[in-house]
Amino acid sequence: MTSSPTQPQTAHPDPDLAGPLKQYFGHDQLRPIQDQAVADVVAGRDVFVIMPTGGGKSLCYQLPAVLEEGTTVVICPLIALMQNQVELLRGYGVRATLLNSTLEYAEAARRERKALDGGYDLLYMAPERLMSPAGQRLLANLNVARFAIDEAHCISEWGHDFRPEYRQIGTLRAGFGGRFKNTPMIALTATATPRVAGDIVKMLQLQNPATHHGGFERTNLYYEIRPKQQSSQQITQYIQNHPNDEGIIYCTSRARVDQFAERLRGQGIAALPYHAGLDADVRKHNQHDFIYGDTRVIVATIAFGMGIDKPDVRFVIHADMPRHLEGYYQETGRAGRDGLPADCILFYSPADRAKIEYFIEQKTDEVEKQHAYDQLDKVAKFAHTTGCRCVPLFGHFGETHPGSCGHCDNCRNPPEHQDATQDAQKLLSAIVRTGQRFGLGHVIDVLRGSKSQKVIDRGHDQLSVHGIGSTQSKGYWSQLADTLIRNGQLALTTDEFRTAHLTEDSKPVLKGDTKIQFALSRAVAATSSRSPKTSRTSANDTPLSFADQDVFEELRDLRKTLATKQNVPPYVVFGDLALRAMARNRPTTDAQFLDIPGVGQTKLKRYGLAFMDVIRDAN
Repeated sequence: MTSSPTQPQTAHPDPDLAGPLKQYFGHDQLRPIQDQAVADVVAGRDVFVIMPTGGGKSLCYQLPAVLEEGTTVVICPLIALMQNQVELLRGYGVRATLLNSTLEYAEAARRERKALDGGYDLLYMAPERLMSPAGQRLLANLNVARFAIDEAHCISEWGHDFRPEYRQIGTLRAGFGGRFKNTPMIALTATATPRVAGDIVKMLQLQNPATHHGGFERTNLYYEIRPKQQSSQQITQYIQNHPNDEGIIYCTSRARVDQFAERLRGQGIAALPYHAGLDADVRKHNQHDFIYGDTRVIVATIAFGMGIDKPDVRFVIHADMPRHLEGYYQETGRAGRDGLPADCILFYSPADRAKIEYFIEQKTDEVEKQHAYDQLDKVAKFAHTTGCRCVPLFGHFGETHPGSCGHCDNCRNPPEHQDATQDAQKLLSAIVRTGQRFGLGHVIDVLRGSKSQKVIDRGHDQLSVHGIGSTQSKGYWSQLADTLIRNGQLALTTDEFRTAHLTEDSKPVLKGDTKIQFALSRAVAATSSRSPKTSRTSANDTPLSFADQDVFEELRDLRKTLATKQNVPPYVVFGDLALRAMARNRPTTDAQFLDIPGVGQTKLKRYGLAFMDVIRDAN
């Protein structure tokens, strides 16, 4: 298994690939993982690629597809994702198309005939279409160079986006009289735990696959956790402070989505909702407006999913707690796909966790229930960590991170450690006074002066420790208890009820001989905690000067005008990375324009003159 360094590097492609790489895709070099994966694809091997969102997975099969005879059949889970990919490829001058349920019969038949005549390098299909009678008839006569299975984690029942239809793909090799027995396959995903990765290889019947693991870290994404207090005002203020940025806000319920979108519109922010309760045409319209740059913010449930391939998303905000780290990682991965800096902000609340636990309790399968609890617990630990966030986040996917990432709130602005000896004594004393027979939740209620019936019935409202911790939040006491447990100065029983009790190491704390220092999690609201500072600086980008920013804005206006005329998203014309390079380097000749990242011969021919005219006027 190969893995890439955390810092972006490049590799010189095979000379036979260098020309097409620049001509079609506008790149002079491949990243090392891409280079190795492409070499194995061209060699005709089965290949398994795990690479972060925005890491260039698609190029691993798209570049070989323009070189070979035959058609690469790409199996893709969502119509929107297919449409985005095909639009981008056509923008590069690549022969690509899709077959899906939105096409009229005559148009679908025309594309099938063209495919059979060898008219496409890449053909995108959903698994349902692929395995349908019509899809099977097409495959029986199509010159298939290879199968590419995108979002391959959908095939695993242990993945968060499981699609039963994906499990039929592995039967391709046994069907058609063995015709595809040795046809190469490449499976690609950004989110695969070791368990899911093994399931993908097994279900697709990959034959001795060359596995390329590009790592999960994306250094242009800034991870931040904030306590969920007045989050609506915080989010509104954030968006107003970034007036040129487009982004996604995730909420857990449809009602929250609608309310949030309406609130933002009331503040003059172009925002639209997206969830499964909306009419299909409304969802399609709202998604279109976001992708095409006609609305700045989409407020959505997780129904707004994998089909979003918009590269210039500058922020992803989780207004509510996600249920698992796979979903959180994939959702934040929709930010900054162009490699430029982007913010990922999660608002954490114990109340959100309680709501999710309520729904978990409704599950009847005990194995499934425990799995859901384990997933939720990992999200909570990620939110509460006071160290580098990359350690627990990527550790979930089986990747060891050394810490000190430099692109999370804790690494940029380390939380302060504080003396919590007196509070630790209060907590331990409350456990003793209540008889060491209760869980931490009840003990914390006593500390905070709760008048609940449970506290009163046990007479714990009459204890001397009742209310002595009322100035601190539940989250504070929970985190302090976790610290003492890690230190061996407090323990929980292992039975069903998990009651708290003291240990031998508790005594020096109670006597004051051992001092307790700990850093307060950013997920806990407290006056002693330094407020987080969102900072979108990145090694991947240098801010534009004022003069260059003016040119960049003019180029953006031109891009929008051209995209509207062609009825394509603006990024199909050029991404922000290319426009920023144009604003800095001011190319005015064809040779100079071709030096811009993402500019190949096709885009030079289509757009070069118009963009260079703007640059000449600015000079």
